[in-house]
Amino acid sequence: MSTNIFVGNLTFETNSADLDKLFAEHGEVKSANVISDRDTGRSRGFGFVEMGDADAAKAAIDALNGKNIDGRELTVNIAKERSR
Repeated sequence: MSTNIFVGNLTFETNSADLDKLFAEHGEVKSANVISDRDTGRSRGFGFVEMGDADAAKAAIDALNGKNIDGRELTVNIAKERSR
């Protein structure tokens, strides 16, 4: 079963490929998406990564939460279900 991870405090230059590469070091990445502003197309500074299994997700969270990437400390945790 795959696990969805929230990644916050990204630089505005970070793109989905960068996110995929960063998380691939910790296991299979099914998808990586940096969220962009609908009007400007500019990154909103956060994204989501779907990892192949829970063990890989835990390894990635443990390794990357609080890690300094491009001068910013990442916030990495299990994504919460969005309420509608």
